[in-house]
Amino acid sequence: MPRFRLISFPLCPYVQRAAILLLEKGVPFERVDIDLAAKPDWFLKLSPLGKVPVLVVEEDGRETVLFESAVIAEYLDEVLEPRLHPADPLEKARHRAWIEFASATLADVAGFYSSADESAFEQKREALAAKFNRVEEQLGQGPFFAGTSFCLVDAAFAPVFRYFAVFDRIGDFGLFDGRPRLQAWGRNLAVRPSVGRAVPSDYEQRLTAFVQRKQSHLASLASSNLGRAA
Repeated sequence: MPRFRLISFPLCPYVQRAAILLLEKGVPFERVDIDLAAKPDWFLKLSPLGKVPVLVVEEDGRETVLFESAVIAEYLDEVLEPRLHPADPLEKARHRAWIEFASATLADVAGFYSSADESAFEQKREALAAKFNRVEEQLGQGPFFAGTSFCLVDAAFAPVFRYFAVFDRIGDFGLFDGRPRLQAWGRNLAVRPSVGRAVPSDYEQRLTAFVQRKQSHLASLASSNLGRAA
């Protein structure tokens, strides 16, 4: 069995994907958190893009470095049971497409918490609402994306829902209103043990502090609304 070392940043949604899969597979792994604002030299030597996650695979006395969360996910699903991708090639391709859609959604989430003014913030909110409408149309009876079986698409979208579990404490942005299947999917992912264990126990506090340090519209709302709640 290979040994796995996951190079991580506590708030990174793409790291969460890799951690969720390792936990779903039930294999031990070492997690090493770094400060992305002061990346250590040893990490920059490992990561060609200077980004997390990086998965170091130790096997037969040698180390292989993998980067990019989608690549890491595909590798883990190929070498470790249980398989979380569909066996049918066409359905597998459809799942890969929705994983890419999840990545595009995370890009809009980054814009949502980084937008400097209300107008740009609202544009990102509308972009997310449009994406969530498309996801709502794809979902069935659940509890997961593909029905009763947890899959790689679930791991890809879980960090999106985790963001809004925190953001919805700042304000009511209406992004899940009128989307009952999306709401149910988010609730089901939230109680999945692998999803819960993919982040540190103080994730909510870390993310709130991260948002409040930014010069953004959401930071202003957080300072105002969370301050009043306190």
